[in-house]
Amino acid sequence: MATYLTPALAWRRLREGNERFVTGQSSHPNQDASRRSSLVENQHPFAVIFGCSDSRLAAEIIFDLGLGDAFVVRTAGQVIDDAVLGSLEYSVSELAVPLIVVLGHDSCGAVSATKAAVETGKMPIGFIRDLVERITPSVLTSLRNDQHEVNDMVVEHVKQTSQRLVDSSRVISTAIETGRVAVIGLSYSLAEGRAQFISGVGDL
Repeated sequence: MATYLTPALAWRRLREGNERFVTGQSSHPNQDASRRSSLVENQHPFAVIFGCSDSRLAAEIIFDLGLGDAFVVRTAGQVIDDAVLGSLEYSVSELAVPLIVVLGHDSCGAVSATKAAVETGKMPIGFIRDLVERITPSVLTSLRNDQHEVNDMVVEHVKQTSQRLVDSSRVISTAIETGRVAVIGLSYSLAEGRAQFISGVGDL
C-alpha cells in the first residue's frame, strides 16, 4: 500500500520514531512475516535516508523503522558521487519518496581524517583520498568561520551536502520546486541517540 505523505508528515514520522529510540521505547514496526510478504511485489518507502556508513548509525534502528519504510543510501562521511545521486533520483522519481534526509553524526571518522589532512597537508592513500577530497570544502568553510571542532565540521558538511544534492540534481530540485519533496539535514549524537535538525530545503 502506497504511503502518500507530505514532506512535513514524513519528517514528523521520523522524529517520532527517533524519540521512541532515544527514550528506549522502540516499537520495531513492520518487521514481521506478513509485512515481508506484503512487500514482495513493490515498495513505497516514505523517506530516503542518505547517511554515513558508520556502524553506529543504522538508519532503521535509530528512527524505529521496519521493512519498506526507508530507502537507505550510505557512504563514509555521506559523500556524494554519481551512484549516490542516481540512487536518490531513483527514490524520488520511481518510488515517489517525499523526504530526503542527509544524516551526519558527531565524531565522524571521515570528517576527522579530512581535518587532519587539511591541517597537516598529508593526504591519505588509496580511495580514502577520494572521500577526503569530497569533504575538504566543508572543512575549509568551517575553518574560515573559525570553527575548529570536528563536530562543527560535521554540521557544515551536512549543510553543504544537502545543498549540493539540490544543486547537482535537476530531478531533485524540480521535485522540491513543485512542493513534492523536501531535503533535510540532520546530525546524530552517538551518545544520546538523537537526530538533530540542521537545515532544510523545500516546504516543511
